[in-house]
Amino acid sequence: MNVSDAIQQRKSIRHFLDTAVSDETIKTLLTKAARAPSGGNLQPWRIYVINGSTMTRFLEFLPNRAPQTEPAYAIYPPSLKEPYRTSRFKLAEDMYALLKIPRDDKPARLAHLTRNFRFFDAPAAFFCFIDRIMGPPQWSDLGMFLQSFMLLAQEAGLDTCPQEAWANRADCVREFVDAPEELMLFCGMAIGHANPDAPVNQLVAEREPLDHWTTFVN
Repeated sequence: MNVSDAIQQRKSIRHFLDTAVSDETIKTLLTKAARAPSGGNLQPWRIYVINGSTMTRFLEFLPNRAPQTEPAYAIYPPSLKEPYRTSRFKLAEDMYALLKIPRDDKPARLAHLTRNFRFFDAPAAFFCFIDRIMGPPQWSDLGMFLQSFMLLAQEAGLDTCPQEAWANRADCVREFVDAPEELMLFCGMAIGHANPDAPVNQLVAEREPLDHWTTFVN
């Protein structure tokens, strides 16, 4: 698979099969992804993998812990302006249309959102942390590392879903994986094989045309 194909085919999967993914495969992908650009070679990512029986224990552990009152960080700005607000709204509406969940069915929408906290049934996942002393440039490094991992997963025949929703359960995650207080949770990453029969996996987020966000300066 070439890079262009991997980028085109990668998308956030929200319903996985229970097909196992080996620790060795995840180790290989993480090792390759660590070649991602990193300013000053700080390599700020700190990864905690859960798989197999550990995934089972985590999913049993989570419901017994109270939800946080505040997320670890603001996942979106408090007042999105246009065109960002419309983009976010349309993605949600497209997803719920595939799921056949009407706008006024709040319980069904909430039930789908809570599937985030089961990794959408993926058999394996990791949590990506960063030291609290790091700033925006190092958070950018995380993005490049995570994108590298997701493209490498595509090459390996695996699907993924990066999940910032875990910022809402950061305290529980830190307790389970025993991460030190100096580390801050950024996101989770579901890993597995997409369920080809799940309608939600047909979702392909639209992208703005090039001339909406690019200026060739004369």
